[in-house]
Amino acid sequence: MENRKTQENHQNTIFFSVPNERQAEIRRILDEVYYALREKGYNPVSQLVGYVMSGDPTYVTNHKNARSLITKIERDEIVEELFNSYIADMTRKNRDSQ
Repeated sequence: MENRKTQENHQNTIFFSVPNERQAEIRRILDEVYYALREKGYNPVSQLVGYVMSGDPTYVTNHKNARSLITKIERDEIVEELFNSYIADMTRKNRDSQ
């Protein structure tokens, strides 16, 4: 009977998720792009908004390979990460003020 339970367990599908790894990669890329834009004297927020709205990677400088990096993530992933970050920050502020 013990063997049968083990076999059944091996036949079940195990849920595996990697969003945290992907989220960490997105954050790393956004950090690198942000600092590359700042180093070149651009307003990173304006340039990233231009990129997200248009899809045109020329809104992002080539400095430090930032343009190539930003194209490794989908624009909707950028928006999702920014919302997640904003909401987490607001939640933290609300919790701290109580």
